Amino acid sequence: MRVAAIYDIHGNLPALEAVLRDIGRLDVDVVVVGGDVLPGPMAREALDVLRALSLPVRYLHGNGDRGALQAREGRENLEIPAAAREAIRWSADQLVPEHAEWIASWPGTLRVEIPGLGQVLFCHATPQSDTEIFTRVTPETRLLPMFATSGAAVVVCGHTHMPFDRMVGGTRVVNAGSVGMPFGEPGADWLLLGPGVEPQHTTYDLADAAARIERTAYPGAAEFAARYVMNPPTESEMLRAFGGGPVAG
Repeated sequence: MRVAAIYDIHGNLPALEAVLRDIGRLDVDVVVVGGDVLPGPMAREALDVLRALSLPVRYLHGNGDRGALQAREGRENLEIPAAAREAIRWSADQLVPEHAEWIASWPGTLRVEIPGLGQVLFCHATPQSDTEIFTRVTPETRLLPMFATSGAAVVVCGHTHMPFDRMVGGTRVVNAGSVGMPFGEPGADWLLLGPGVEPQHTTYDLADAAARIERTAYPGAAEFAARYVMNPPTESEMLRAFGGGPVAG
């Protein structure tokens, strides 16, 4: 069995469409959507595209998806930076009730047995939290408590938008990167799993994607297009911003 893991779409529909075209050319059995389809400029459209897939798809929620549901209920998630809350509220307003009910059914983690890898645990950030931040340079001693009880040979995560593959104790921890808001090279990052771990990078028409995003009413649409599509922050910039250690955010 081969699994495509796509994380942190953030409403970037052009990036999602390009990744799904690549997936369609491969022998993929299951797609795992690892959270944070929301917020983003075309999150509702991205949800509809995912629901229409003919491939089996399994979902788990991210902090952005959870925050959007809370915003629909009139609650503000204070874990989310203040600068992102307007985008969360706008994205929540785009959802129809069927979207909200569907997202509410997504679990926090899921487990899949993948030949060649064994039991793989998919989570958004860490097995215990959808908000903890860690990177490829976070000291292992700080991560051991987070993964000690995972019970999986491999843990696949996202949240920080930077791909990596590292060991934490005896657990292989792989970050899928971000489809819609990569930190690093422009394009879309994702994973192909089974029987090994194969990082994937999909290129697409960035200028066209930016133009489509700018035509939306999403708060800060032009900034999103410029900063996360055309000229994403570098990995070194974000490693400095994250400080190399796990923090809530």
